Amino acid sequence: MSEAPSDRAVADATLAAHLAQIAGRLLLDVRASALFSPKALGKAGDQTANQFLCHALREQRPEDGLLSEEEKDNEERLAKSRVWIVDPVDGTREYGEERTDWAVHVGLAIDGIPSIGAVALPGLEGGIVLRTDQVRTVPPAPEKLRMVVSRTRPAAEALAVAAAIDAELVPMGSAGAKAMAIILGQADIYLHSGGQYEWDSMAPVAVARAHGLHCSRIDGSPLVYNRADVYLPDLLICRREHADDVLRQVARYNQSVARA
Repeated sequence: MSEAPSDRAVADATLAAHLAQIAGRLLLDVRASALFSPKALGKAGDQTANQFLCHALREQRPEDGLLSEEEKDNEERLAKSRVWIVDPVDGTREYGEERTDWAVHVGLAIDGIPSIGAVALPGLEGGIVLRTDQVRTVPPAPEKLRMVVSRTRPAAEALAVAAAIDAELVPMGSAGAKAMAIILGQADIYLHSGGQYEWDSMAPVAVARAHGLHCSRIDGSPLVYNRADVYLPDLLICRREHADDVLRQVARYNQSVARA
């Protein structure tokens, strides 16, 4: 008897969470070995986690496509309906510097839609895995909104929108950590326009969508995955009640730049 779609979805979500958690533990072990400089640590962690994730997915889901930051792209994935998209270490710099704001992404896009995923935050005390099949209650927003931005290169649009809506800036490392900060009640808006790749956001977007958050490009159009060009210029993840205002402020900023 074939699996019902709901059963398959549960199995996929469980697999994603399990793989993200185990990869996170491997990364902590590599870091605890004290054998690598910060720069070499990032590379060693990437390679170790990538090998585990890709081998496991090819074993467990041999018919599905696979896209990983650390693997040579195989265009056969474009003909697949189901494609796993993984980032073994999102925030390699933060991981190498022994910070906590890095993540492991394991996600499944179905017909281009970020449908199932898990984001592990192994650096947080005890480790946390946020997943599409176990939805938490997102804490209410404070009166003064908080916007997570890159700790090294915050996007001009983000700075302009934060000023326009009087939001507090919260510098943070990886894309996954920023997106999950909204679910954890540490932030309210994640606006990015500095360019990313599909593996940077697919799993976080799947998890954010499952938690009822707004997820889109900064012009309001949908985020679509498993494309030939895996570059994604921008995205917005935020509480739904703030989406219209943020998108409006982005449009105003871009119009002012175009007129300048």
